[in-house]
Amino acid sequence: MGETIASSENVSNRPALQVRCVTSIDQVDQAAWDALDHGPSPFLRHGFLRALEITGSIGSESGWNPAYILAETAPGKKLSQSSSGDKDSPSLVGAIAAFVKTHSYGEYIFDWSWANASQRAGISYYPKLVIAAPMTPATGRRILLADRTTLASMAPTIDPEHVTIALVAGITDVADQSDCSSIHWLFCMEDEAETLAAMGFSRRLTHQYHWYNQGYRDYGEFLDRLTSRKRKQMRKERRRAVEQLDGPIEFVPGPELTDEQLSCMDRYYRSTVFAHGGMDYLRRRFFHTLAETCPEPMLFAQARRSGRIVAGAFFMESDRGLYGRYWGCDRDIEFLHFETAYYAAIERCIERGIARFEAGAQGEHKLLRGFAPAHTHSCHWLRHPGLRAAIGQYLDDERREVARRIERLSTYGPYKRPPGCNSAI
Repeated sequence: MGETIASSENVSNRPALQVRCVTSIDQVDQAAWDALDHGPSPFLRHGFLRALEITGSIGSESGWNPAYILAETAPGKKLSQSSSGDKDSPSLVGAIAAFVKTHSYGEYIFDWSWANASQRAGISYYPKLVIAAPMTPATGRRILLADRTTLASMAPTIDPEHVTIALVAGITDVADQSDCSSIHWLFCMEDEAETLAAMGFSRRLTHQYHWYNQGYRDYGEFLDRLTSRKRKQMRKERRRAVEQLDGPIEFVPGPELTDEQLSCMDRYYRSTVFAHGGMDYLRRRFFHTLAETCPEPMLFAQARRSGRIVAGAFFMESDRGLYGRYWGCDRDIEFLHFETAYYAAIERCIERGIARFEAGAQGEHKLLRGFAPAHTHSCHWLRHPGLRAAIGQYLDDERREVARRIERLSTYGPYKRPPGCNSAI
């Protein structure tokens, strides 16, 4: 690896911490994994990863081979008296979900041109090591850590920075052992990108469209922040959509989902993907399995007409974020996509005090419907020094252009004044 990337030797003299790698999330205690700080995103929860594994959405046949890096206290160092297991059992204090990949599908931080350039130069680009939520272009923590208070109560010699260095060293070891050409951290948090850049990774800046809750008391106050023209347009679109339904969009929480609703999710996902020439990365019965392994964050926004479900969208929700993933319909109803996938979800965020709504990777049409351009971050390291230098220069130029584009896009929104927050929360 490059000299500036953290390695095992950097942390070998630190006490009370050991790092290992496992290849299935079933080898990790669910409570310990989920107790780490995941930030607002639910897409690296134990149950979500387990549903991906059970259905074969990740695994050897999919080209997403899991490598879970675990940082644990050495035997004899308990995380707390309430931790499960005997006194000498190690406790999980940090983790990373990584994947050895044989392709670049399902990532949404596109590196196809890098792979093509490598091939033309006679350099093998695959396998590569990716740290991401599989098939999910949503920002979230990639370095999962126990909080400082928990660490301090366990052992004063361990701090989050120490755990981070050890985990990144574990990642580089996996890349070496798997003969990976490169390491890619996708949709990481901004502070993680800064940390990784200090360790020698090159930063990449991209953008999406996110909605931010400015402390609105109700949906009406949100509309009041918009220009008169856009306010009237949104009201018209919502009215036109709902008047063709039995009533407003209904959000059904995961624990209450029926087999019919889960089957609708699956059908809508596949029909929409195929209609746009995409690939169904999530294997059949993924949603049914997720409802068993990780039901709490799941939501189905359903639209009914004449008593039947005619459209819907799949969401994942935490107390700090709402994430819209997949939309589909059985019949084409004017403006129903906007109502189901955007407007009703914004109203839900306001009602529940949720700070942020991510509605997917693309779509400038979101800009006119209350969303703002938002920075998204990734970090990259390439083994070949020539390729690393060339891509590093490209990323420097790209960051400047993306920053200029975001600044321009910010002037086109529907608000009377800028929403005041274009960066990750």
